[in-house]
Amino acid sequence: MIIYNVTVKVSPEINDDWKAWMEGIHIPEVMATGLFTEKKFCRLLLQDETDGITYTIQYFCRSLGDLQRYQGSHAPDLKMKHLDRYGDKALAFRTVMEVID
Repeated sequence: MIIYNVTVKVSPEINDDWKAWMEGIHIPEVMATGLFTEKKFCRLLLQDETDGITYTIQYFCRSLGDLQRYQGSHAPDLKMKHLDRYGDKALAFRTVMEVID
């Protein structure tokens, strides 16, 4: 099992809009690719939120091949939609993890 983890720091002034857009549009679009089996949308706690609120979205897929298909065929357009809508008000970085146990 592979976890594609997207961590996003969101400026407080767009937080409500960003969260609604992620839950209502972006995450469903990612899941609609059929390459992920489940997702978890989380907020980091015990963080200094003065300059932003930090969230993670973890997408689970069966194989690295599925993730690579997502990254090659779907991710560029989905990332661009996010960037066009929020610019530097929602900064994301991505990590890939393998579930050991």
